[in-house]
Amino acid sequence: MSKFNPYKLVETTGRNMKYVQSSVAKTHLPELLDEVESGATIVITRHGKPIARLVPEEDSRREDVRRAIAEMREARKNGPRATIKEILAWRDEGRK
Repeated sequence: MSKFNPYKLVETTGRNMKYVQSSVAKTHLPELLDEVESGATIVITRHGKPIARLVPEEDSRREDVRRAIAEMREARKNGPRATIKEILAWRDEGRK
């Protein structure tokens, strides 16, 4: 399923936050909720002024973060150690 994109009616601020006109939000609420569920914050505007904000449920996000951290710690116990050089190479991979 592709991400919701109502053309020029959505403004992305770069912090995973989008501004959507209330008329668009009314029409596309299920798609907006899908985006919120995956971590986005949606600000609903009327005549260019913010009137509401859709944000992800914090409890589920915190649990996801805790689970990911636990998995990383477990992987570090059992896996080989990475060198600083390898870590920096992974970080820079795709930056060009």
